Amino acid sequence: MSDIEIRDDRPAGRLEAFAEGQVVGHIEYFVLEEPARALVPVHTIVEPEHEGKGIAGSLARELYGIAAREGVVVAPLCPYVVRWAERHPEEAPAADPELLKAATEWLKAHPGRF
Repeated sequence: MSDIEIRDDRPAGRLEAFAEGQVVGHIEYFVLEEPARALVPVHTIVEPEHEGKGIAGSLARELYGIAAREGVVVAPLCPYVVRWAERHPEEAPAADPELLKAATEWLKAHPGRF
């Protein structure tokens, strides 16, 4: 998507897709520190008028790209990212089940975060 710019707002835990200066989609995520560092996507949201344009897939691809550049893994809890990863195993290595368990426990311990 050449007309989409993706920006990582790490302090806010949002990977945002911009078009014409406005956010048209985002992935909400957190950074898990233990038992190993991982990016954990929780929700993927695309504005209704921008659905079907590949924005969610571009966001997922960039999240995995960021993780690869940082030398960490993605432990997806977001159903969309889980499905995207299953369709793109060459770009989205599977997360260790222990990381997924730890991510789920972190999310339960922080119910107001998402």
